[in-house]
Amino acid sequence: MISFLHERWPVFFEDNHLLVVYKPAGLLSQGDETGEANLLDLSKVWIKERHHKPGRAFLGLVHRLDRPVAGVMVFARTSKAAARLSEQIRNRRIRKVYLAVVEGQPPSAAGRLVHFLERRERSVRIVSHPTPLGREARLAYRVRETACGRSLVEIELETGRKHQIRLQLAHVGCPIVGDVRYGASEPLPSRQIALLAREVCVEHP
Repeated sequence: MISFLHERWPVFFEDNHLLVVYKPAGLLSQGDETGEANLLDLSKVWIKERHHKPGRAFLGLVHRLDRPVAGVMVFARTSKAAARLSEQIRNRRIRKVYLAVVEGQPPSAAGRLVHFLERRERSVRIVSHPTPLGREARLAYRVRETACGRSLVEIELETGRKHQIRLQLAHVGCPIVGDVRYGASEPLPSRQIALLAREVCVEHP
């Protein structure tokens, strides 16, 4: 039986080491200076109430999703699990698959995108060559369907840079539907864009 963290947000998996939950679009992955609700704190409350834990429940944040992105998130329930998952991420042993609806059609039915992303304070941009602040960003994609001037694209990340999928797809003329920050023609309601973290594959810690 599937448990629910909050209303229609399912808990996909839970044991003594991991918590795997759904993050809705518009919700922060973790707290920031705004003090708004976020998935990390809500998940801690759920763990505390479900297991009648005294004090504060521990959850380790090992990866994030942008606020307008929905999908699967994995939390560590122990510090040892957090360290092992972080090591998997550093060594690129975690597989992340996304689905996106984009405007237009990518340059080919399947392929790889390789760019250099330069991050400065709160902004990220693509640059044409390596720079001291630039890091290589790679992803593989496959077009699953095209209709009405839009395409459904499956993406597998090879690196995990901030706003990577959003920037790289926009750079080839295919902004994600609703992502006006990176060139989409119009916004979607409720602070969302048409990007879903569909699959996260990890080695159980």
